[in-house]
Amino acid sequence: MSQEKIKPGFILIDLDGTLIDSVPDLAYCVDEMMKQLDMPVRGEAAVRNWVGNGVQRLVERALINSVDGMPDQALMEKAYPIYLELYKENTSKRSCVYEGVVEGIEWMKAQGYRVACVTNKAAAFTIPLLKDKGLYDSFEVVVSGDTCEEKKPHPMPLLHAAELLGVSPENALMIGDSKSDVKAARAAGFHIFCMTYGYNHGEDIRNYEPDAVMDSFMELPNYLAAK
Repeated sequence: MSQEKIKPGFILIDLDGTLIDSVPDLAYCVDEMMKQLDMPVRGEAAVRNWVGNGVQRLVERALINSVDGMPDQALMEKAYPIYLELYKENTSKRSCVYEGVVEGIEWMKAQGYRVACVTNKAAAFTIPLLKDKGLYDSFEVVVSGDTCEEKKPHPMPLLHAAELLGVSPENALMIGDSKSDVKAARAAGFHIFCMTYGYNHGEDIRNYEPDAVMDSFMELPNYLAAK
């Protein structure tokens, strides 16, 4: 099915599950935290269904072994500092850039598109991860989970990125992998493309009706206008 190509004023890209598979590091830290708490380890498969809403929410889900619900506050207060210390030392050791991402970003920039990164991950982890994986210099702006008062699915981080770029949010594009990205983009008035391989709590991202669904960044020329 052919689709009319768009030419957005700028492009915002999510980090975890879109640019980088960061679950191996996140899962390692979850299991090491659980060991220190004398609780059962959770494993990488479970963690894949829990990521996408920031590290704090990941720890909460790990403690209760579920996507929904909240742990005991005292347990959370004990666990969260342990996780932060572990993740500080294991932000990028096991993570990898998805195939096609580097080429896709290079193609977008070659077409003159302005590119930024918007994530719910805190800046203390976002910046080192992007730098360690050689992606940091690809972005004009990086908006992290603690840059604004709100995180995705709230539109604030997307609109803040537009403000930093000095570009109107009309005709902008978000590339993500989760329902959180779709909701944020829709609320901000952005176009939204989603990747099939990311983290969406086990749900098919097509259920949330993004404007395009891609298996790889190499498919971007099918949807974005060239020079």
